[in-house]
Amino acid sequence: MKTMRERLKARLQPERPMTTISLRMPEDLIEDLKEIAPMLGFAGYQPLMRSYIGQGLRKDLSRLGGSQVEALTESLRRQGVPDEQISTAIAEAGLKMA
Repeated sequence: MKTMRERLKARLQPERPMTTISLRMPEDLIEDLKEIAPMLGFAGYQPLMRSYIGQGLRKDLSRLGGSQVEALTESLRRQGVPDEQISTAIAEAGLKMA
């Protein structure tokens, strides 16, 4: 598994590969995104959604940077524990992330 620093560096590459996903969202939320996307300078609602997701992800990754939770998470990944299980365990334990 890549470290957080390696993942962040990869995100700075302009031509990253994309994958298609299916995500169920309320119709009114999509309509709101479509309405405000051009006002914020986005070509459509999907780039705006990617921007929102990226902002939240960067915020969470910065909170996790250098923490004991991050060290534990990386160790568990090296041992083959799936990310979903790690996330569930962190949430259930109510751990605070630095």
